[in-house]
Amino acid sequence: MRSRKMATLGAAALLVGAFLPGAASAAPPAAALAAPDIPLANVKAHLTQFQTIANANGGNRAHGRPGYRASLDYVKARLDAAGYQTAIQSFTYRSATGYNLIADWPGGDANNVLMVGGHLDGVTAGPGINDNGSGSAAILETALAVARTGHQPDRHLRFAWWGAEELGLIGSTHYVNNLPSSERSRIGGYLNFDMIGSPNPGYFAYDGDGSSGSGGPAGSAEIERVLRSHFTSINVPVQDTAFDGRSDYGPFIRVGIPAGGLFTGAEGRKTTQQAQLWGGQAGVAFDRCYHASCDTTANINDTALDRNADAIAHAVWTLGGEGGTQEPPGDVVYSDDLETNTGWTADSGGTDTATAGAWERGTPQPTSYSGTALQLAAANGSGALTTGAAAGGDAGANDLDGGTSTIRSGQIALPAGTRTLSFSWYLAHLNNSSSSDYLRVSVVGPNGSTTVLNQPGAASNRAGSWRTHEADVSAYAGQTVRILVEAADAGTASLIEAGVDDIAFSS
Repeated sequence: MRSRKMATLGAAALLVGAFLPGAASAAPPAAALAAPDIPLANVKAHLTQFQTIANANGGNRAHGRPGYRASLDYVKARLDAAGYQTAIQSFTYRSATGYNLIADWPGGDANNVLMVGGHLDGVTAGPGINDNGSGSAAILETALAVARTGHQPDRHLRFAWWGAEELGLIGSTHYVNNLPSSERSRIGGYLNFDMIGSPNPGYFAYDGDGSSGSGGPAGSAEIERVLRSHFTSINVPVQDTAFDGRSDYGPFIRVGIPAGGLFTGAEGRKTTQQAQLWGGQAGVAFDRCYHASCDTTANINDTALDRNADAIAHAVWTLGGEGGTQEPPGDVVYSDDLETNTGWTADSGGTDTATAGAWERGTPQPTSYSGTALQLAAANGSGALTTGAAAGGDAGANDLDGGTSTIRSGQIALPAGTRTLSFSWYLAHLNNSSSSDYLRVSVVGPNGSTTVLNQPGAASNRAGSWRTHEADVSAYAGQTVRILVEAADAGTASLIEAGVDDIAFSS
């Protein structure tokens, strides 16, 4: 992110840009598939690569330096292997060649493009890991998740990594200025992610709806709403940040393209009120290593990075639309909202080993630890399956401890033609977790069982976030089945919570 001294797009200029014609205004479909979880470990692995590249190339990844081109080559190689159509766009600034990387995911409506970007360059003073390795890595991992899942949204997806942002939005301005007006009109939205892992983080969304400033072009309010909705789902408050021209959304909103994005703070100091809201240190910069040599992999808040990476995926999946290849939902043939007891039995086999926080159907009380949401309120209504419903005196009072815990439904007679099981779920833990911990959901029939969700833990802070999962259960059509939900604190003692809600079978 650029220094304020280098910002050239003031609020008045942006307000004028908001009324320029040309941006596509078609709204994305209301229905969308649930986004996958973006593994924090994968995002951090990209950051490690950026750090290694900087170390090998004079300590930085700045415009015109070999570390920048090596960073671009790393990102491009990952995208090429995943099936993206990539292109390198070159430009010249200060007698040095700069590069943008553009990656298109095949498919989707080419007349309604959803674009996601962030700058890949850093300053010469350091490796630029939070600014902006963090946004670059999270965008990359989201793009790879699109490929892993074979996602085919209604809108065409385009990802971008910009060069020379630190020198005045040079790369993104070059891209927008060289787009024919017909191509500009096809971009229905641009999402920008610049500094999303600040070590003393705030949680900011660009003010698309103008609730605290001039706002963005028409369509920006919807982008802001979708980004905020992810944080609402994990009980993290979000504040507005202005479209002040400091990052690569600037050239887009100047020509009337709807935009939005997230930001965890730069050299500004966290207020006392913000520290009460999010934790961290009041009176201290959100990023004390902003534009400095200490902006290394040690300069990242894992929780903030994880939350923002998941928010990026949520926005891509939601704003991109469900995709025409998905079959429409059928009729619901069985549902359980967990508001009343429909025959769920904990430890039905008498083999559970958990000493605390066992599964129960109840009213979960939200808990958190140092800003990481752990136990969540029910996804809908007040009832859910949860590991230890009561909050207790602290976050660790009633979490899952000591081993495995199970809960099993009553018998469910599935009619012929049943195809899909859907449910909401979350798994939350602190960084004392490991891959030995898990949440599993299985369908148990008369002739065997199928695990339809297997979510392992990891040695990182993972905030709870309700997600929707669907599974093909057509093999069990016409049979009487049960649902088995399992969770484990199976490694070293860990702080773990899990939940399941809104179960339904449909034809």
